[in-house]
Amino acid sequence: MTDDDSPDRSGDDEFQELLRNLLGGGAAGFDPAQLEGLSRMGVDPAMLQQIMAQLQHAFTSGGGAADGIDWSAAKTQALHLANKDGLSITTGTKHDFDQAFSLATLWLSEATTISDLAAPPQAITRGQWVEQTLPVWQELAEPVADSIAGALTSALDEQTPEEMRQLVAGAGTFMRRVGGSLFAAQLGGVIGRLSLEVVSGGDVGIPVMPDGVAAILPQNFADFSRDLDVTDDQLALYLGTRELAHARLFRHARWLRLHVISQVTEFARGIHVDTGALEELASRFDPSSPEELKAAIESGALLPQRTPAQDAALTRLENLLATIEGWVDVVTSDATGRLPAAAKIAEAVRRRRAVGGPAEQAMASLVGLELRPRRLREAAAMWRAVTDAVGIEARDSLWDYPDLMPAAEDIDDPQALIARLQARARGEEPARDAFDEALDELLAQAAQDPADAAGPGATNTPAAPEDRGTPEDPGSPEDPGSPEDPGSPEDPGTPEDPRPV
Repeated sequence: MTDDDSPDRSGDDEFQELLRNLLGGGAAGFDPAQLEGLSRMGVDPAMLQQIMAQLQHAFTSGGGAADGIDWSAAKTQALHLANKDGLSITTGTKHDFDQAFSLATLWLSEATTISDLAAPPQAITRGQWVEQTLPVWQELAEPVADSIAGALTSALDEQTPEEMRQLVAGAGTFMRRVGGSLFAAQLGGVIGRLSLEVVSGGDVGIPVMPDGVAAILPQNFADFSRDLDVTDDQLALYLGTRELAHARLFRHARWLRLHVISQVTEFARGIHVDTGALEELASRFDPSSPEELKAAIESGALLPQRTPAQDAALTRLENLLATIEGWVDVVTSDATGRLPAAAKIAEAVRRRRAVGGPAEQAMASLVGLELRPRRLREAAAMWRAVTDAVGIEARDSLWDYPDLMPAAEDIDDPQALIARLQARARGEEPARDAFDEALDELLAQAAQDPADAAGPGATNTPAAPEDRGTPEDPGSPEDPGSPEDPGSPEDPGTPEDPRPV
């Protein structure tokens, strides 16, 4: 008996063999009767072969990752777009940016108490930016990729006719790999286009660069400065200062990086593909003209409206990003006060941060996440007020621990935050809040009755020999003592007490 005739052969193997023949693009090893069967079911075999040809790479890649998502496809696509113009960084350009970073480091030492980076800043290419940031993009997009892969698996199960159930049994893993790989390829295209827009490692607001790494992309400076009418050295110095401030903050507050990523993934986990829209699109899909499917994926048409929980998560994330970016704005402004074009560049950076570029809009559609904080100006105004009121050191100390970081309420009312900082500087106890009251109540309940704390089965037992009271507590008439505790002269005992007086 051959391996193909083995009774242990699973439905997944049969289904994958059928797809292998279609993906192979030819009739070799393919039973023509199967094509006739597809025709009787109303499926054009040539059309089906064309569809499967588009999935050939996803199938032959083997998935790449343990979860079945081929993230190598995203990397390949992103690097292809990032490196297509063949630009590189000359030695002279690298030297100019090294000088800009050196001066920016000196200026920052006057504007913040947060220490310098351990590793020197870098001038990197677009391809290097893709290589270094892709792990973070993958982590952020993975929940959405899982949702799309799961939707395809569900659609396969629901739409398969009963007579074909046995054929496609166990094919869910394969379909997850195909759906995840297709999404990864789309994500790679977005990251590749984003590499053509960003000018620094912290340009997108979230910490996508490795911890403690500051970087500038000289290849993208021309597009940024085209309408600014400022010299390249001033632009490099301002953006270098801003990038160093961003990287310093995340290296100092090591908890902050995880905090931001957790907020993003919390939002992304709530995203689920609109299966109704997916089925409606599939009903009119023309494989010879895939533009509609591509437009639907990139526009976010397959992602349903946000839930209230997602709206709340997005609001928290926007406040967090605004708090970070506002601090960076204030520190950069103070550090570059000597730069003649600093105000003009700062306003251009703020407008760019508020609007974003085409690639960021594509990322928002693909993942459903907008990375531009709406409250940036309010957060910067808060940090300016705090700096003027309590100074640089007290301001920067707010990043020492997570519970000290300003909240959304502090952006709305900076004076309350300033009052707390001034009270702390005078050594006063902070004002009590609801958490303090709840903690006190819990501790009081725990100490109220030791018998209650011991449990419902606890009973009153005599004191242990080691617990005999103190000279000031000789006992009571109900506790006449023991041979080791003869009592006091005022307690001569009773007739039932044979102890000598």
